[in-house]
Amino acid sequence: MGARIMSQSQFQTRIDTVRTSTASSEFLRDPLPLLARYAESMLWLARYMERIENLARLIDVNETFMRLRTVTNGWEAILEMNDDSDFYADTYGEVTNEQVIAFYIIDPRNPNSIVSMALAARENARTLRPLISTEMWIQLNVFTNFIKGLSARDIVISRLSALCKRIKQDCQTHIGITEGTLFRDQAWLFNQLGRQLERADQTTRLIDIKYHALMPGLKDVGSEIDESQWTAVLRSAAGYHAYRRLMPNAISPAAVVGFLLKNNGFPRSLTTCLRHTHHALSLLRADYGLRCASVIVEDVEQMQNIISGQNIETIILRGLHEFLSGMREEIANIQDEIATTFWPL
Repeated sequence: MGARIMSQSQFQTRIDTVRTSTASSEFLRDPLPLLARYAESMLWLARYMERIENLARLIDVNETFMRLRTVTNGWEAILEMNDDSDFYADTYGEVTNEQVIAFYIIDPRNPNSIVSMALAARENARTLRPLISTEMWIQLNVFTNFIKGLSARDIVISRLSALCKRIKQDCQTHIGITEGTLFRDQAWLFNQLGRQLERADQTTRLIDIKYHALMPGLKDVGSEIDESQWTAVLRSAAGYHAYRRLMPNAISPAAVVGFLLKNNGFPRSLTTCLRHTHHALSLLRADYGLRCASVIVEDVEQMQNIISGQNIETIILRGLHEFLSGMREEIANIQDEIATTFWPL
């Protein structure tokens, strides 16, 4: 366990010490160390809320393009993207619009459903109640109660887009309140780590599955269908408008994949997520004495070097699936390293 991540008894001893210290220390940046369970809950609160927003966007975009018949096998792709194909088949059997939507929004049996993740997020927030603001706590409760109250009649196709927009806005509101009210200490840095790791993981999954699922036949390359499919990929990553700012006249598989992997300005690109992950870990190491983060920082740097050392054409030629699978494995390893370093069993 790294320095300044300590047990409950050590934490209470430190509190008693600080309470009897001089008033001049009251306004130091980080007067108290962070409990390991707080660090873990901060990271997972961010991951769950980011995952909920991403899932709501995927459902909304997929339903729209399925209705317009510009995307095929969209629901199967979402199941595969979330590694839920087998679980869904055992639970529901046939893949239908209504059943997949219910599976991912209101089914409490599915740990990857929005209702399950909302409850998990609130439970982490309850653990963090001494650290988070009242505004964060109230907004999360309102959001979770809204999700818990959803029923089958609320997720019908005619209401789905409005519902997904409400969920996305609530998740974005959570991020805004967090950024506006959460004290900038170790807790905030672990929150940043959770958000960036989740975004990196979701982006690699999206590219990997959608690149193959949405590839058109040879007769469709360059057609309106082809452009619609890659537009769906960009919208699923909330990157359509950012992409169009850079490349207003062209949408191609290589350009879209390159944008989502290597662009330095797009918030959900793999490159940007790794840069923010590296920054948060470096601050934990430098500003808070968590020297044990050095190995994790080096692993992130290795991932950054792998991405920057290849252009997108080379990555595709060598095997995009293999590259993305390797990136996801490294992201999972970083998550495991964070857990074993800062809150070991």
